[in-house]
Amino acid sequence: MAQRSGLEDPERYLFVDRAVIYNPATQADWTAKKLVWIPSERHGFEAASIKEERGDEVMVELAENGKKAMVNKDDIQKMNPPKFSKVEDMAELTCLNEASVLHNLKDRYYSGLIYTYSGLFCVVINPYKNLPIYSENIIEMYRGKKRHEMPPHIYAISESAYRCMLQDREDQSILCTGESGAGKTENTKKVIQYLAHVASSHKGRKDHNIPQESPKPVKHQGELERQLLQANPILESFGNAKTVKNDNSSRFGKFIRINFDVTGYIVGANIETYLLEKSRAVRQAKDERTFHIFYQLLSGAGEHLKSDLLLEGFNNYRFLSNGYIPIPGQQDKDNFQETMEAMHIMGFSHEEILSMLKVVSSVLQFGNISFKKERNTDQASMPENTVAQKLCHLLGMNVMEFTRAILTPRIKVGRDYVQKAQTKEQADFAVEALAKATYERLFRWLVHRINKALDRTKRQGASFIGILDIAGFEIFELNSFEQLCINYTNEKLQQLFNHTMFILEQEEYQREGIEWNFIDFGLDLQPCIDLIERPANPPGVLALLDEECWFPKATDKTFVEKLVQEQGSHSKFQKPRQLKDKADFCIIHYAGKVDYKADEWLMKNMDPLNDNVATLLHQSSDRFVAELWKDEIQNIQRASFYDSVSGLHETPVDRIVGLDQVTGMTETAFGSAYKTKKGMFRTVGQLYKESLTKLMATLRNTNPNFVRCIIPNHEKRAGKLDPHLVLDQLRCNGVLEGIRICRQGFPNRIVFQEFRQRYEILTPNAIPKGFMDGKQACERMIRALELDPNLYRIGQSKIFFRAGVLAHLEEERDLKITDIIIFFQAVCRGYLARKAFAKKQQQLSALKVLQRNCAAYLKLRHWQWWRVFTKVKPLLQVTRQEEELQAKDEELLKVKEKQTKVEGELEEMERKHQQLLEEKNILAEQLQAETELFAEAEEMRARLAAKKQELEEILHDLESRVEEEEERNQILQNEKKKMQAHIQDLEEQLDEEEGARQKLQLEKVTAEAKIKKMEEEILLLEDQNSKFIKEKKLMEDRIAECSSQLAEEEEKAKNLAKIRNKQEVMITDLEERLKKEEKTRQELEKAKRKLDGETTDLQDQIAELQAQIDELKIQLAKKEEELQGALARGDDETLHKNNALKVVRELQAQIAELQEDFESEKASRNKAEKQKRDLSEELEALKTELEDTLDTTAAQQELRTKREQEVAELKKALEEETKNHEAQIQDMRQRHATALEELSEQLEQAKRFKANLEKNKQGLETDNKELACEVKVLQQVKAESEHKRKKLDAQVQELHAKVSEGDRLRVELAEKANKLQNELDNVSTLLEEAEKKGIKFAKDASSLESQLQDTQELLQEETRQKLNLSSRIRQLEEEKNSLQEQQEEEEEARKNLEKQVLALQSQLTDTKKKVDDDLGTIESLEEAKKKLLKDVEALSQRLEEKALAYDKLEKTKNRLQQELDDLMVDLDHQRQIVSNLEKKQKKFDQLLAEEKNISARYAEERDRAEAEAREKETKALSLARALEEALEAKEEFERQNKQLRADMEDLMSSKDDVGKNVHELEKSKRALEQQVEEMRTQLEELEDELQATEDAKLRLEVNMQAMKAQFERDLQTRDEQNEEKKRLLIKQVRELEAELEDERKQRALAVASKKKMEIDLKDLEAQIEAANKARDEVIKQLRKLQAQMKDYQRELEEARASRDEIFAQSKESEKKLKSLEAEILQLQEELASSERARRHAEQERDELADEIANSASGKSALLDEKRRLEARIAQLEEELEEEQSNMELLNDRFRKTTLQVDTLNAELAAERSAAQKSDNARQQLERQNKELKAKLQELEGAVKSKFKATISALEAKIGQLEEQLEQEAKERAAANKLVRRTEKKLKEIFMQVEDERRHADQYKEQMEKANARMKQLKRQLEEAEEEATRANASRRKLQRELDDATEANEGLSREVSTLKNRLRRGGPISFSSSRSGRRQLHIEGASLELSDDDTESKTSDVNETQPPQSE
Repeated sequence: MAQRSGLEDPERYLFVDRAVIYNPATQADWTAKKLVWIPSERHGFEAASIKEERGDEVMVELAENGKKAMVNKDDIQKMNPPKFSKVEDMAELTCLNEASVLHNLKDRYYSGLIYTYSGLFCVVINPYKNLPIYSENIIEMYRGKKRHEMPPHIYAISESAYRCMLQDREDQSILCTGESGAGKTENTKKVIQYLAHVASSHKGRKDHNIPQESPKPVKHQGELERQLLQANPILESFGNAKTVKNDNSSRFGKFIRINFDVTGYIVGANIETYLLEKSRAVRQAKDERTFHIFYQLLSGAGEHLKSDLLLEGFNNYRFLSNGYIPIPGQQDKDNFQETMEAMHIMGFSHEEILSMLKVVSSVLQFGNISFKKERNTDQASMPENTVAQKLCHLLGMNVMEFTRAILTPRIKVGRDYVQKAQTKEQADFAVEALAKATYERLFRWLVHRINKALDRTKRQGASFIGILDIAGFEIFELNSFEQLCINYTNEKLQQLFNHTMFILEQEEYQREGIEWNFIDFGLDLQPCIDLIERPANPPGVLALLDEECWFPKATDKTFVEKLVQEQGSHSKFQKPRQLKDKADFCIIHYAGKVDYKADEWLMKNMDPLNDNVATLLHQSSDRFVAELWKDEIQNIQRASFYDSVSGLHETPVDRIVGLDQVTGMTETAFGSAYKTKKGMFRTVGQLYKESLTKLMATLRNTNPNFVRCIIPNHEKRAGKLDPHLVLDQLRCNGVLEGIRICRQGFPNRIVFQEFRQRYEILTPNAIPKGFMDGKQACERMIRALELDPNLYRIGQSKIFFRAGVLAHLEEERDLKITDIIIFFQAVCRGYLARKAFAKKQQQLSALKVLQRNCAAYLKLRHWQWWRVFTKVKPLLQVTRQEEELQAKDEELLKVKEKQTKVEGELEEMERKHQQLLEEKNILAEQLQAETELFAEAEEMRARLAAKKQELEEILHDLESRVEEEEERNQILQNEKKKMQAHIQDLEEQLDEEEGARQKLQLEKVTAEAKIKKMEEEILLLEDQNSKFIKEKKLMEDRIAECSSQLAEEEEKAKNLAKIRNKQEVMITDLEERLKKEEKTRQELEKAKRKLDGETTDLQDQIAELQAQIDELKIQLAKKEEELQGALARGDDETLHKNNALKVVRELQAQIAELQEDFESEKASRNKAEKQKRDLSEELEALKTELEDTLDTTAAQQELRTKREQEVAELKKALEEETKNHEAQIQDMRQRHATALEELSEQLEQAKRFKANLEKNKQGLETDNKELACEVKVLQQVKAESEHKRKKLDAQVQELHAKVSEGDRLRVELAEKANKLQNELDNVSTLLEEAEKKGIKFAKDASSLESQLQDTQELLQEETRQKLNLSSRIRQLEEEKNSLQEQQEEEEEARKNLEKQVLALQSQLTDTKKKVDDDLGTIESLEEAKKKLLKDVEALSQRLEEKALAYDKLEKTKNRLQQELDDLMVDLDHQRQIVSNLEKKQKKFDQLLAEEKNISARYAEERDRAEAEAREKETKALSLARALEEALEAKEEFERQNKQLRADMEDLMSSKDDVGKNVHELEKSKRALEQQVEEMRTQLEELEDELQATEDAKLRLEVNMQAMKAQFERDLQTRDEQNEEKKRLLIKQVRELEAELEDERKQRALAVASKKKMEIDLKDLEAQIEAANKARDEVIKQLRKLQAQMKDYQRELEEARASRDEIFAQSKESEKKLKSLEAEILQLQEELASSERARRHAEQERDELADEIANSASGKSALLDEKRRLEARIAQLEEELEEEQSNMELLNDRFRKTTLQVDTLNAELAAERSAAQKSDNARQQLERQNKELKAKLQELEGAVKSKFKATISALEAKIGQLEEQLEQEAKERAAANKLVRRTEKKLKEIFMQVEDERRHADQYKEQMEKANARMKQLKRQLEEAEEEATRANASRRKLQRELDDATEANEGLSREVSTLKNRLRRGGPISFSSSRSGRRQLHIEGASLELSDDDTESKTSDVNETQPPQSE
């Protein structure tokens, strides 16, 4: 029993119970309920039945609980028929959707069936329990069987791979993928177990299996199969770990390659590993463990081993993050023993095992090394080196060298080595990196050692089977570098699957001769693969990552930026949507979108290591450790640890392990782009890519078999399946992708015979009787089914269908079978009912006969004659007995003879029959053998032919490939030689450059430090120098002032001395005159004294005038200084301004101010000069008068007083003029500043587009700096030459020359600009294309204009800028050429923008003219400025609102785009529906015609039936009359009978006359009996006729009922069809209404947004107008200021001329003074000669001394005046400083306003682009409207067949609408042309808005017309409904007629029953019993259709009523 149960158990987990699946009840339930799948949060999908449809939604009833719900139509998925339940291959499902796949897997899983096929896939769901399906019995069960012969199993996959390898001699591969915990490793083990059992070699032969190094042979130790099985425990202990999902999770991928010889025996194996998660050795997540070997070693090691390996407790190791975590159901100690035993079986020596365990212990010790940070520095130190000693003991290193290598490693700088101190973080990182690298190398060595043990070089493998166990697709919340590698691998594997799957599919299509366009679905994944692996043009993710690894300053951020820059436009690449997104970028894989975070990708890719420690490990005293690390130094030069470890975090830095063989390669499989160079490190990405390429090349050369493992839940519970989790895995595993590909082809296929057998019922009359080929029959059937040709293909032996077609045919078949069964049941029930009725009739007639006989017997039994008769009758036969006996004997003899003859013939025939049977059997056996041989030969022939064809194709391909490969190899060899030579040169150069670079970097660092110090010192020195220069200037000014004062004083003293000499000469003359005229001496002396007083007064006046001249000179110098200072201040202000182009204007403004000053000064000087001239003339006159006459003293005194008053007035006027002049300067400066601000604002506002400004800005800034430097130089030059008047004049003249030259150049540039403008205008006529490029070009044009303006302004400054401007003009010309090329592409938009530019320029010229005309006031400008600021704020708020509205518009646009896509999909769907509806319409028309024919036939039959009924009625009436006559005759006969009976009784009573009358009585009796017999026969005939009429009536009733039922069914079907059509029409109308409603909503939204945009546009226009007005006013003021500046310049020139004149006059006065001095000398000589007059001279000298004292007091007054003037100068300087601060504030405000204007310009440009986008959206909506109209027309075409008259009217309307549309389109084109023409003015925007409004109104009218059309459609629908109601009314009428016919029929039956009753009432007594019984029967049962029970009861009643009658 146990054995039997054990045998039965596995079958339950393998086979499906088909009886449950093929249950007819479930099939009927599925057909009746219209079951579908709807989405469910809990179950993924739930079954439900459709109840009703409401537009886009459907009312469904859940099958589980009967609840009703509304579901969207798109969310519903079809359900497969029940025959597909628990199907073994999901590719056979007719409805291939997610719900069906999930349901099938779920049903099988809950039934214990974990394996399911899905096309090429074998899907495995982890059962989380042990199943009895892996025993040797099961292996034997699957052995030698084909895949389709057995249920799904991993053994079936293994068997098919094994058989294909043996038969086709083709390498095989089995690819197991899935999540962690899905069962990949277990299934891999089962594959190896199966192959080891099936292909075991030790059964037949044994060879050298025991390796020589095994210490002690164990039982079967050398057996290769056993070693292959034992490799798994070793790899699991070193490479597996416990995770949250899985207790034994493989943390690496592996490819196990099992080699077989020609006979199919295993001859060796090889294991390659991928993606070891080595970071797990360092740290683990919560509740997870590191690799098993650590726990096994610490638990299972003995004391001796623990002491050797220096092992400690679990909690003492830092790398065991969670301590000891046990695994449920497993013991680490036992597992350690198993691992050790497996190593012994694999042939590991004791020394090797001990060395491995030492390395494991050393990895743990690495974690215990601790570092500390030193106090004063960041340097790390190792306070305790105990752990380091243990580690160095285990690894065979020197402790001191190890600590030195960790803490202060040596770094190569150039050609020298330098020791560099490490920080604590760097040291910790280095230790962790060493631990991970050590464990990784140990694992690689272990795999290599296992491969060495499994390798059998003496047995050459003919072919192999590869088993790939690798992680499946991973999508976490944030994914890193490892997930990218895994997903990249799965992309490649999925591409391989797609390619393989469809190659097989398409091979079958070709084999079947189907027309099929070859599709390579592997190309679907190629863009994503290119995005990851592409080497260049543009580089992929891995290439960019490797490229970034070369740059020392590269970071993860720069990598992401470069990736976005290179691949931003890739279809499979997405940037993060928001700034808050944690992900850096997103890649769209086939399984979904995956977000990647690029943290530490560069570190992970470089995988840096401490080279010093690596060298120590390579030089280790332990041979095993040295061997582990030898390739690190020799082959791989890694990224230096110190180049990349700059900022370290706690996250682990992992590296993906490549193949062991790959490490030594110098060239990759990727061509020259990835060829590694000597001396360069190999990145992890390169290594992994190479290993993956090698793996994919191996897999492509194999025949792949795919196993997809699925984890059902994360709780590790058996029997539980999480639907959403499984769906995600199906998506990631590519199962749904495979199904998607299936749906592209023809997944359902069926053999001709089966198709004909199953679906011939749907086409009963399509195939004629007799033999027909299967293909022809199927073609006829398909034609009769009227299937769409796109849904099927007919091949050579099969017919192929698209997904879902067979389900539809199944439904049709079920409905047909249902109808047939119903009809069959009806026929059967009718037959049974008729049979029962006939039986009842027979019983009735039998009863009648019995009753009659019984009655006769009862009557005759007491009659004596009867008794005599009964006794005599048998005696009559006695005489004939002998004759009869003789006849019988003769017959008996004859029969015996015949029997003997027949027996002989029979024996002979049996013998012959036996012979024939034997011959037949022999022939049958021969025939069977021949047919088998023939079949085998035919099969072999077909197979060989196919094989030959395939081999020939392969041979051709291989030959061509070999030729190509040889050519490519030759080319590559040549390239390789060239590249090697080139590489050597480059390597040498690289080494030299690397050393030089490092030296230069060090020198650069030191030089930078020195430069910084020097710069700081220079800055300090410059500050000091500037201070000293200022002080020096001040001192020089003071010295100059003092020297000038001294010179003036000396000149005064000289003048006084000259005057004294003259006076002495005059005294001598007077003395001579006194000698001559002694008489008049006293009078002369008196006059002389008076004259002396007058001369002293005149001298005072002359001194005063000289002082005034000196003061005027000082003031002139001060003014010149102020002019120079103002110029310097203007230059300083230009340095602080952003735009250096405004310097010239400010200088001009300042020059204009100075010109005003000079004009005022000139006026005052002119006055002073005039006065001076007058005074000089008067002085000369006075001198002449003095010489001539000395008698005019009183008049001179008055003149002197007047002149003093005039001088005082002159001084006052001078002071007032200076004050006014200063006030005017301040006012003009303020005006100039405000005007400059407003002007700059408006000019900057005029610059709309600022795209290329940033590029030009840098150049301008450099120019600005150069200009600033030059301005400083000029300032110094000016400061030095301030006191030099001639140089100043020369500079002023140079400036004038430069200004004139600048004007000339500006004119030339303006001419050039005009030429350029003309050329641009000419080119602008050629533009006609994209608006985006037009916008870009407009920006370029605006920047070009701004650059032109800049050059115009810059050319006015210095000659040095002329060169810059000429070069810039060249650049502009080059840009112009490039722009002209662009203009050919961008004509129309450029034209519009140029028109705008021209309009703006014309506006500018107008505003300039207005500015020239009028001058606005500063107050109005300030108010306008405030208003502008307010407007700016309002504009900014509106712009924000606009931005929000724009975002909303964008969202609505996106939503509309999605809706448009959905509508397009719906449109396709609707087209299909329309085509189906047209077919249904045709069918319906056919059905309608058939129904009409049938109804006509029924009407004819009804008429015939009515005619027959009338005939029957007439017959019945005639029969009734005959019956009445017969009844009357019968009554007479009965009366006669009664009389005769009475006579007989009389006769019987009269015994006397017996003898006489016997003879007569007998005669009369016979006569009476004859009469009775005749009567009976008549009566029976009448009854038969009546029975026949009743039967005819019954048949009529049955026919009528059948016809009635048939008619009702037909009417019902017709009603249903009408209702269905009505529903469809209503549905279409609703859909159209919904579409129209959506369109209305969209139109309303568009209109609202358009209105809002119009309002915003109006506001913007108003603001622009206001800004333009303000700008015009400012430009007017600017023009006025410029005019004033010109006036000032003119006045300045005049002042300079006057100054030159004054200088000339002063020279003349000096000459006069010299002549006077000569005269004084003569006088002195004369005085010396006249000794007599000496005394008078002495007296006069005393008087003169007094006068000199008086002049000294005048000098002190002059000094006081000087001090006052100095105070005034200081005050003026303070005012000037205040002005400077005000200017700086104004500059700041100007900067802010320029920024605001720039932002406003940008926002304005954004608004314009938004407006253009909205215009595009509007055009798109118009296109959508047109498409929707086309859709409406198509939908109307679907209804055209029924309503042709209305449609013709609608078509006419549509034609009118189309004409209107065309007219509108023409009008719109004309309007657009008008808009383009009239875009110079802003009013055209309003015109465009009005056009759009008009269009919107027209669209509304169109919508109203469409609504009217919809109403017409509704009316048509109502008419259709009315027709349906009329049909229903006609049906009811027919029903009433039927009811009338049935009533008439019932009346006939009642009449017949009354006739019967009448028959039964009359007749003699002898018949009364039977008649009464019959009457009673008919009374009790009015109808003849009685049941058996009724008849039995009624017969019993009859029997009960019988005896009383007889009595």
